[in-house]
Amino acid sequence: MAEVHKAHKGGQALVDGYAPFCKHVFVPNFVGAVVGDMEIDTSNLALLRTGYKARTEEELAVLCRWFDRKDVQPREAKWLDVILYSREQIAREAQAMGRPGGDQLPDAPWGIISVKAQDVDHELPMQPITMMRNALGKAEGGSGVPLDRAQYQASVAYWAARAIIEG
Repeated sequence: MAEVHKAHKGGQALVDGYAPFCKHVFVPNFVGAVVGDMEIDTSNLALLRTGYKARTEEELAVLCRWFDRKDVQPREAKWLDVILYSREQIAREAQAMGRPGGDQLPDAPWGIISVKAQDVDHELPMQPITMMRNALGKAEGGSGVPLDRAQYQASVAYWAARAIIEG
């Protein structure tokens, strides 16, 4: 948290995200994190896995595809995309999912909800399934942001050739 604050105070701007309650701060990778996805090609296609997964017990499982970290050699990322949600959005989502503590958040305007290790200092397309989950609403683990067809198609174009790295 201190490094993100330091980077922001040093000039790394809050960049608008996919909705008014979402911001990004792009900071150089100061933790040695490796990239979180890789391109699918003939050398790794057989390593691609699929299955139904839910991020939490409250969410519905969805079909996912990924590379197992033990099967691939991801390189160190150049950047960290620190994704922030407004305090109000975090509280609304916690309440909708029946999670305790949504009313006991720190008195800060933004909270870190995810960090993505990547090679570029701008937002990568959200995965199509994440866009769909968001459109389902807060009670299903999404944000309640309706699906934007053009952004969805751009996401499919990007993710058709890539898969996340897990494990």
